[in-house]
Amino acid sequence: MNRSLPDPDQAPGTDVVIFDGQCRFCQGQVRNLQRLDVTGKRLSFLSLHDLRVAERYPDLSHAELMTQMYVVDAQGNRYGGSDAVRYLTRRLPLLWPAMPILHLPGTAGLWRWAYKQVAKRRYRISGQACEQDTCSIHLKR
Repeated sequence: MNRSLPDPDQAPGTDVVIFDGQCRFCQGQVRNLQRLDVTGKRLSFLSLHDLRVAERYPDLSHAELMTQMYVVDAQGNRYGGSDAVRYLTRRLPLLWPAMPILHLPGTAGLWRWAYKQVAKRRYRISGQACEQDTCSIHLKR
């Protein structure tokens, strides 16, 4: 995993993005989020495989974390999957242009469905270039 991602221990008060650090597609997406955090002071990142995740967020099961990215804000609120993406469009100014379409009344269910479709195919999308043989686990879905 990319060591240059801000760590929550070194960036207190930031929103923590919890993602699948063994998924190359996911790694690329969090690098994009890091770039979109132009001040570098809004987001920090943890792989769901990091032991600190289970210690700090015991309410989020490993199975839940394997199905979708989570953002835990500075107040402890949890946002998963497309709700996390929608939250980030309000949090990161460079994502503000996407906010109106993602927040159209009545579309939350559509965005949740679309997010799940991408999430369950993330290893295929990344070209099956996975570390530690994780592709074989998820391609059977």
